[in-house]
Amino acid sequence: MTIQRPNWLPAYIPEFQGLRGFAILIVIVFHCKALLEGTWVYGAAQWGWSGVELFFILSGYLVTTILLSEREKPPFLKKFYMRRALHIVPVYLLVLIICYTIPDWFLGDTLAHQTRWQVLVGYLCFVQNLRHSPLPGTLGPTWFLSVVVQFYVVWAILMKYIRRIPVLALILVAMMVTSAEMRHYYWHMPWLNTTHTLIHMDGIALGSLMALGIYTLPMAKRYWTVLGVAATVLGFVAAGTIAGGTYLLDTALVFGYGGVVLLAMTTTGAKNPVSWVLRKGPLEFYGTISYGLYLCHILVFVYYGSFNARLDTMGAEGHLIILALRLMAATVFGAILYYGVESQVMKLKKYF
Repeated sequence: MTIQRPNWLPAYIPEFQGLRGFAILIVIVFHCKALLEGTWVYGAAQWGWSGVELFFILSGYLVTTILLSEREKPPFLKKFYMRRALHIVPVYLLVLIICYTIPDWFLGDTLAHQTRWQVLVGYLCFVQNLRHSPLPGTLGPTWFLSVVVQFYVVWAILMKYIRRIPVLALILVAMMVTSAEMRHYYWHMPWLNTTHTLIHMDGIALGSLMALGIYTLPMAKRYWTVLGVAATVLGFVAAGTIAGGTYLLDTALVFGYGGVVLLAMTTTGAKNPVSWVLRKGPLEFYGTISYGLYLCHILVFVYYGSFNARLDTMGAEGHLIILALRLMAATVFGAILYYGVESQVMKLKKYF
């Protein structure tokens, strides 16, 4: 089976940055939804958590395309893991260090309790999402990062040693089915928790499956476009109707967002308002700084928590001011993390 990026698909898809920007903004709004209670946007804000599914899909697609392109070039695993580490670890460690500087404030706990070896090993090995005790609020977003890192480690090995694409595709389908089933029987499995990897594999598996299909199936762009439209419509309609409130809600949202990602690929560079908004302006900027912003935004909310007490008495107007101040402060800090740390460290990629 020939593995090749189709001629109609460019190596870089600028719309993906806009999709990342959209994802991080709706996640931030979700974490501020209490401030919007009683407003007309409160209902929409409650769906902001679904932004992580969009992140999962993009991560799965992009990392699988990298693996498909690089797995014949030794030292494959070393190069892949080192480049992922350069992207993930520096900002992550910096956020950890900041939180541990004043644990009573940022972690809501004593230093003695938060430095137990089990806790530290969890953070250092990216398995904190598997523990049953709740993560401190400032480090809550790291559960997503844990799932992604665990997937990267295992998926790269599978891609190296399993050469048959149909077998890899079956593994991804099994991951999606397993996630849905685990959510279905969640209450009967006391060892599971709400951030466990086994119940959050749908998005990253679907993104990877899309990459395998696009790079191996000889389908014309128009057929992928039709598939993207169908997945978008059916996924989001199902999420708002029959799948709502059930264990299939995440699966429906994953298909909806998967369709959106597929359409972004098949229409990349198009001269229409949606493509333009995704390629240029605020969404593109927020997509660029999305990784650091995702990790730091709750930390920033906690740091500026005193504004809540001062403005809370102003009612809805005060709440909107708090939301704007939170977004501004988090944006500044996220930009500092990207331009001051992440982009500088990524210059070392040339050595791997």
